[in-house]
Amino acid sequence: MWCVPDSGLVEHVELAAADLRLRPWREADAPAVRDALNDPAIAQWNPQGGGPIDDQAALLWVRRRGDWSGGDHASLAVVDAAEGKLLGSVSLHHIHHGDASIGYWTMPAARGRGVATRAVLRLTDWAFGDLRLHRVELCHAVANPASCRVADRAGYLAEGTLRESYRYGDGRRYDDHLHARLATDR
Repeated sequence: MWCVPDSGLVEHVELAAADLRLRPWREADAPAVRDALNDPAIAQWNPQGGGPIDDQAALLWVRRRGDWSGGDHASLAVVDAAEGKLLGSVSLHHIHHGDASIGYWTMPAARGRGVATRAVLRLTDWAFGDLRLHRVELCHAVANPASCRVADRAGYLAEGTLRESYRYGDGRRYDDHLHARLATDR
């Protein structure tokens, strides 16, 4: 399924990216999501608020991410294509008037293997091709160089620094790097 651009409806899709599969979230993913969101690096750069994530909070997270009915986001589990094991998350947020923001995280065991870059590239291609978006922004804390490498490798050009723009998991405000891709950059 795909987006019906004039209606604003975004329907679930499943996307292939080499050895990865990007698929809709399932309730069965909740235990792995609980573990992921309690990982110190994920909790720092993708804060959920309210402290440790328990089973109920993980289930609610999966349900929220799996509900695309508002047309303003598309969130996918990133899994190993062969085994189906959860490797991470990639999402388009704030889909509106041809623009969106992209975010992602990877499980500790999947880091350093290009998983985030491949997932970001695949979802970006879908956003430009199927959703007909014009601009996708990627922001990350300046203190998170791994996300900067993902942005660079996925072709997101650096546009500037947003001073103290976001409060992260430790409660502090950090400067963010703003990167973006345009459909015309392809």
